[in-house]
Amino acid sequence: MHKSAPFLATCLMGATLIIVPGCASLTGTEEQAPAQQPETTQTEPAKQPIEYADFEPEVLYLLLSGEIAAQRGRYDVTLVHYLKAAKQSRDEGVIERAMRIAQSLNGDNAQTQLAELWLEVNPESTQAHRVSAIQAVKRNDLKTALDHMETIMDQGGDADFDSLAIVAGNMPPEQQQELLTLYQQLAERHPDSPELEYSIALLMKVSGQPQEALARLEPLLENHENFQPAIVLKGDLLYETGEKRQALDYMLVNTRRFPANRQMGTLYGRMLINEGELQAAQDEFNRLVNRYPEIPGLRLSHALVALENGQLELARTELTQLIEQGHHVNEANYYLGRIEDQADNTEQAIGYYQSVAQGNYYFPALARSSALLAQEGRLKEALDHIRSMREAHPKQAENFWLLEVNLLLDENRQQQALESATNALDQFPENVQVRYARAMLYDAMDQPDKAEDDLRRIIAAEPENAVALNALGYILTTRTDRLGEARKYIERALQLDPENPAILDSMGWVLFQQGQLQPALEYLKQAWEAYPDPEVAAHYGEALWMAGAEEQARIVWQEGLDQDPEHEILRETIQRLTGDGTQ
Repeated sequence: MHKSAPFLATCLMGATLIIVPGCASLTGTEEQAPAQQPETTQTEPAKQPIEYADFEPEVLYLLLSGEIAAQRGRYDVTLVHYLKAAKQSRDEGVIERAMRIAQSLNGDNAQTQLAELWLEVNPESTQAHRVSAIQAVKRNDLKTALDHMETIMDQGGDADFDSLAIVAGNMPPEQQQELLTLYQQLAERHPDSPELEYSIALLMKVSGQPQEALARLEPLLENHENFQPAIVLKGDLLYETGEKRQALDYMLVNTRRFPANRQMGTLYGRMLINEGELQAAQDEFNRLVNRYPEIPGLRLSHALVALENGQLELARTELTQLIEQGHHVNEANYYLGRIEDQADNTEQAIGYYQSVAQGNYYFPALARSSALLAQEGRLKEALDHIRSMREAHPKQAENFWLLEVNLLLDENRQQQALESATNALDQFPENVQVRYARAMLYDAMDQPDKAEDDLRRIIAAEPENAVALNALGYILTTRTDRLGEARKYIERALQLDPENPAILDSMGWVLFQQGQLQPALEYLKQAWEAYPDPEVAAHYGEALWMAGAEEQARIVWQEGLDQDPEHEILRETIQRLTGDGTQ
């Protein structure tokens, strides 16, 4: 274990369970594309046929000019013309068309103006009230937003109270409490609204009050035992509050009561995954796929659970079908690459990985395909591809630089990696990941002063970077006699990340160097139990040896050698203390 390397954790599917409201999002935006992608494209506003009424010539001119601008891709000009036409004509059809354009362009100011105009023309317009509510939320004017939503409810429409409760998860606590108070006041005026009661419970959940949310749901479910959104929320809350077995039993019963509720089944399947009941999870997703074969997300989940269960052919079939249907293509190619990778079908794996074109899986796929190419003796080809992609996508250049540096490190090309890291930092001096990689290179190349400089620069920018603090403390421990200073850095890192085995090991080792054997043993034991790595074995074993527990030290060393018989630090420790490098 390199002393300052971060511990990484991956999971098949997210462990966090999230309730997604069934109605449209109050924010008015669709799910965003993954942040990590080489390039993005702008979606043009949806084109709808327009029938022109008998307008004044000036209004007709504005409308025609707007349409011509749209044909030329100048949607900003289109919006300006339609906004003017809407104000002059006060025609509800023109206002609605203008609103669609403004929403496509995320034009908040235009949407606010159009909603106000629309309500002047037609005070009962549900859509205008809905847009006004959305814009009021964006301005943090929660009372105005709820006034519009209450009007929608009075008109018999869906007021989207649950969507606003979800949005509240990103609000500061004082605004969450303000919204909760407003909701409760609304509930007093509308005592027979299960949607409001459900939304209050949902707001309590997202604002960190799961027990209160459960209590709020109980009377609602007593009076409306078939209110399915509340059933889903209760199952989620039971799980969140630690009643996991009760949550699973509750969800099992209700997914059978309401087999068509896709959200309920999906939540139950994810709970099963989180609890390691993978076969039951696979059965649940299989049930959902059979009922909803047209929902690609369910097929992807089914494939991933099958993959985790070792049912590779089933996973391969499902993933291939997703690609053929044009759904989740990047994810499917990535996981098909993993299947072939694990089967040592290197060429097929490279092909699938290189078919990942964008999204969250792009850089992991490129990293793995590059590593496989290097493994096949094609390192230059891998590097040339990375560099060509960096030139083609300059906005992602930092990620490509980091990938190049890591590939060279994995191939033990230290001097080349150092040169690449330095070139990267010339362009992106604030990139912490590349600077950290260069610091570790300097340390490995016996240039601790330069490593220290890089780590101090990281800490100056990020004073609570536990990884950098630990790395600096460990280098000072092993490379200098400044043990007191080293210990201060490691103590700061330990306060920030008290269960990190690398930091526990560093703490134990600096205490050992200071002659505090018993406290050192306590930290080193914790590190060894959490992460039995050969370097930790060297440290823990040496402390045990100096404490007189020689037989126990030999056992620890042997376990470290079983992992890496040629580990340099471990073999040097054994040779120095016993005179026998093989034990």
